[in-house]
Amino acid sequence: MKKEDFYKKLVLGLLFVFPLVVYLFFASGKNNFAKLPVLSEGVNEIQDFEYLSDTNVSLKDHITIMGYWGGSLKNKQAEALNLNEKIYKRFYEFADFQFVFFVNQDRIAQVDSLKRALREGVGTDLSKWNFIPATTTEIQTHFNSLKTPIKLNDEGSTPYVFIVDKDLNLRGRNDDEDEGMLYGFDGRSVAQINKKMIDDVKVILAEYRLALKIYNTNRKK
Repeated sequence: MKKEDFYKKLVLGLLFVFPLVVYLFFASGKNNFAKLPVLSEGVNEIQDFEYLSDTNVSLKDHITIMGYWGGSLKNKQAEALNLNEKIYKRFYEFADFQFVFFVNQDRIAQVDSLKRALREGVGTDLSKWNFIPATTTEIQTHFNSLKTPIKLNDEGSTPYVFIVDKDLNLRGRNDDEDEGMLYGFDGRSVAQINKKMIDDVKVILAEYRLALKIYNTNRKK
């Protein structure tokens, strides 16, 4: 066989095999190019509460990172910085993406101080950070609608944050290698945010981008 023919067949073989290998590699991933599992349905809308009926913040038709910080925000600064650096700054420019955190109405004055800490250095656009004032009872009632085994403390607070989709479903992992069912992400853990939460937010955003692309394609037909 001539050397030129050999190289030609080698190149053609690589052109055929390489895409197949790439496909199999990505197809073998647990979360890549797949929908993020729905773990529970029917998360309460914010306006369901009489006290919050005048808020313009809505969960419907938004991809929401949801948190319950209840009492004092002074001990939440580290969690806020973690989430701001790793999640918010990376994804806030996507349409319909938002952060929503429930805060006890008696501590809402501390929000400005927390926002100043988040803005320091780079002047982050915090327009999609939403802090919702509520009573401890309202916070607990809304949290219960997530239907998770996680518990709030006496002040209506937890370090865990959750992904809620546009249809008011809680999204997460049902086959997590460490916990099995992963309902939320520990805001104190940079490792968990880096290794799991970033990937899961990417998956749900890609899911909606794909759905929008298919919708727009069908409209043009």
